[in-house]
Amino acid sequence: MNYTITQAQVGARPPVQLPNPEILSCLGEQGMRNMVNEHYELLKQSSIRGLFPPTSEGFEAAKKHSADFFIQICGGHRYFDESRGAPRMVARHAPFKITQEARRIWLESYIVILSKLDLPDELKLSFWAYIDIFSIWMMNTQEGGPSFKMTL
Repeated sequence: MNYTITQAQVGARPPVQLPNPEILSCLGEQGMRNMVNEHYELLKQSSIRGLFPPTSEGFEAAKKHSADFFIQICGGHRYFDESRGAPRMVARHAPFKITQEARRIWLESYIVILSKLDLPDELKLSFWAYIDIFSIWMMNTQEGGPSFKMTL
């Protein structure tokens, strides 16, 4: 399956389509939390690990918040809103220097995780399409770079 990382400029705000809620139906909340946990464990070993909390408590909290967010945007319980308030993800990511390169590493880590999931390809692609565009919104630091494509 091909996962294309859309090239974009800092400040771009392309329209985002939420993932198919069937993803949550297939994975369940615990499956979604496991997916996020595995993703964060990859990021902990990556060159962008400095973007994440250095303490184990902070890192675990970040995983929980991320899983809560993805459960919510996939049509599940509004855990994120209940614990953190309205998502306002661009503002929440503003303190961190997120470049195209950091975005690429974040997305490529999800490619590894998605490729292992027992989900129909159309659901994987629905989630991918969401995070690919959603992550453009999070970029806040200029950096040039080529277009990327990864095939698994």
